[in-house]
Amino acid sequence: MPFARRTFVGASIVSAAGLLAGRAMAADRFGLDRDWNGQPAMVMPDPAWELHDPAFEGRLGNAMVERLWSGGRWTEGPVWMPASRCLLFSDIPNNRVMRWSADDGHISIYDAQSNNANGHTRDREGRLLSCEHETRRVTRREHDGSLTILLDRFDGKPLNAPNDVVVAADGAIWFTDPGYGILGPYEGHKAAFELPTNVYRIAPDTGKASVAAGDFGRPNGLAFSPDGKRLYISDTAGGGHPDKPCHVRAFDVAADGTLSGSSVLIDGKRDGVIDGFRVDSDGNLWCSWAGNAEQNSVRVFSSSGKPLATLHLPETVSNLEFGGPKGNRLFITGGHSLYATYVNAVAAPRG
Repeated sequence: MPFARRTFVGASIVSAAGLLAGRAMAADRFGLDRDWNGQPAMVMPDPAWELHDPAFEGRLGNAMVERLWSGGRWTEGPVWMPASRCLLFSDIPNNRVMRWSADDGHISIYDAQSNNANGHTRDREGRLLSCEHETRRVTRREHDGSLTILLDRFDGKPLNAPNDVVVAADGAIWFTDPGYGILGPYEGHKAAFELPTNVYRIAPDTGKASVAAGDFGRPNGLAFSPDGKRLYISDTAGGGHPDKPCHVRAFDVAADGTLSGSSVLIDGKRDGVIDGFRVDSDGNLWCSWAGNAEQNSVRVFSSSGKPLATLHLPETVSNLEFGGPKGNRLFITGGHSLYATYVNAVAAPRG
């Protein structure tokens, strides 16, 4: 059903400045025509938020949406690293991983030769796990700085181009392998697909990999529910192809990692592609949503798929992450940039 527009004009607006702000908002419904690199005066809450469920309003707070940095070609894969008080994120075509520091907001290069890394996560020991397009592998950065290859082949064949990765409570590593990195040289290199576009699970005890799901067109983002009993996986095969899937599916997860009970939870085929996403401690899904200029956003859904809110952004959104010292800062990658805002929500517990 169509989303209702949120109304921000209240009876308390009595000043001339307030009236002018209200008129500006009428011309620019979501406040996107702003100086994203400056500090313009804003009406609170940020008009970029669009509320669909009044009960969710308390999650939004009154923080502005900020562009923290711009200068990439396609930003992706944000992961918060608590021990270093920083956010790492990929700039895939530029073959680098960037670092944003919470101490002073400084941006630097964490890895200048990332092998076109895409998605990242951290494991139960705080080590960085990465999906590399160019080398078609999943790696782990050890505490001493050395690199461990977790998987680069399956059944004797090279992986396509791993995309996104999560760690379950039992330590199992789950990742998607849609193959975007071998479609051409911009985010990897052109190569033939030798394996289906699978979702894999690496067992925590043996390190052996198995196919967890093999019926996706382009498996992309993935995340667990707070209790670890449901796994959500997006399929972005429908991007530009109306006859192909473009949705998030929900699975039941057995103790041994077996998936069952697949169902479409969120369908984006009508107006957007759901790439990366995160689940908060209440079980809500915070999803990247890529479409036309008015659809580019973060969209929040309940665990039953009910639309709760939309955060409109001026660039194509790829992924997001909860972080910051209190875990309540929402970092958003997409287009050339990194965005952030504070919300009254935190991530579901990690493995």
